[in-house]
Amino acid sequence: MADTLRKKAIWAWTMYDWGNSAFATTVMAAVLPNYFLTYIATNNEALALWGYTVAIGSLFAALISPVLGAIADFRGSKKTFMAFFIGLGVLSTALMFFVQQPDDWLLGCILYVTGIIGFAGSLVFYDALLPHVANNDEIDYVSARGYAMGYIGGGLLLLINVIMIFFGPNLVPDMPIEEATALMMRLSLVSVAVWWAVFSIPIFRHVKEPQRMIQKGEETLNVITVGFKRFFQALDEISNFRDLFTFLLAFLVYSNGIGTIITMAVALGTDMGFGTLTLIGTLLLVQFVAAPFAILFGKLPKKLGLRQTINLSLLIYIIIAIIGFFMTKEWHFILLGLAVATVQGGSQALSRSLIGQLMPKSKTAEFYGFFSVSEKFNTVLGPLVFAVVKTITGNSRLAIISLVIFFLAGIVILAKVNIERGIETAKAEDAKMISV
Repeated sequence: MADTLRKKAIWAWTMYDWGNSAFATTVMAAVLPNYFLTYIATNNEALALWGYTVAIGSLFAALISPVLGAIADFRGSKKTFMAFFIGLGVLSTALMFFVQQPDDWLLGCILYVTGIIGFAGSLVFYDALLPHVANNDEIDYVSARGYAMGYIGGGLLLLINVIMIFFGPNLVPDMPIEEATALMMRLSLVSVAVWWAVFSIPIFRHVKEPQRMIQKGEETLNVITVGFKRFFQALDEISNFRDLFTFLLAFLVYSNGIGTIITMAVALGTDMGFGTLTLIGTLLLVQFVAAPFAILFGKLPKKLGLRQTINLSLLIYIIIAIIGFFMTKEWHFILLGLAVATVQGGSQALSRSLIGQLMPKSKTAEFYGFFSVSEKFNTVLGPLVFAVVKTITGNSRLAIISLVIFFLAGIVILAKVNIERGIETAKAEDAKMISV
């Protein structure tokens, strides 16, 4: 019976990846960037404006994550906080329907910022539930399975959205084709809100709130005091978790390259004059190709080792960035998209599972808050550099080739992480805690 409940909890946990990934595919990566640059911000500075918007939204999400994580750990309320951020993200996404005219560009930017805060904030608590759902010997596989479900779920809705965008205008023959296409794009954004909300239900039904664990002396403190106390304490203590700290630094560096590729690919293709069908179609193709490769990468650590598997994914990203510098044709974009699909899910899933093994279970939300800072800065620094380079030089290819340094530096720093020692340090910290 207990094993059945655990398997159901794992399924429910992965279903949230299925649901929220629709925001990552349709809103962050495919439809909204193309819609924004085609119908809303159509001047020469549109690509830079989108880069700045992505960076600002991610920065806000990164800054609030650690304090919220500390509060959630103390309150034993990871699911409550997760529900709040899901609501914020779902509402912001639904309201994007009303971004219709060039004068609405500011509203579009604001809704994207609040949407990414909701999306990213929910993931802090979702990720923090992973070590409580999966056993240590299966955490790599479960994390990878979550990413695979995300690719399939996000890809399935994106497929529906592609059908809506390219065939939906036929349903409104009295409307000009461009206006009808724009309408279908906005309806696609609404569909994300519905999809996200519906597939968030299983995790609240079948995943239990982890047992509340507090530090001695905190029993009588209020939640805000403890939240900031734990944040500053974690900020001070995380350097004592040597291998956890080193990995977070490595992840902060190499994820900047990954995040820039994910969030700026369609905007870059639009700026280069590639067709909407090629851009969104490639993102759709990536979703379904990435799913089996995410599962594959979840199994590779047992043969290659966890560090070596992550390094393999980063080496492939280096090759992608170098080839991307010379991209001129639409078929180049498609091939590079397929290459990204082989490593995108695996590199992220294994990073998430490694952080879960290196942190104490008693501090999963607050330390996942720091992981979230590293994760969200991958769409702060990268897109910001991209936007600045584009603004100064007018040549976005220089930003593509600059990504190589992120991956190389990540490999170098990752080599300094002693995974076995880090796991033992986390276990020792948990032994100091009390259950209430």
